[in-house]
Amino acid sequence: MLTVLMVLDAIISIALIAVILGQEAKSGGMGGMDGGSDAVFSGKARGMDALLARLTVIFGILFAIITLIIAKLSM
Repeated sequence: MLTVLMVLDAIISIALIAVILGQEAKSGGMGGMDGGSDAVFSGKARGMDALLARLTVIFGILFAIITLIIAKLSM
């Protein structure tokens, strides 16, 4: 059981990395925070960006839950 969860955790972590890297950059990093940051937070993501944002949240939650279960079973 523990081995299956660890393999699943590794697969989800790789998928989470891939989803994060697949997202479009919203600004120029810290340098883009002067005045254009309102456009970043006010606009809604559409199409593929919305899907990738939703998948990021889902994979992040799954990763956290499975990691906590592995930690609990390891005790």
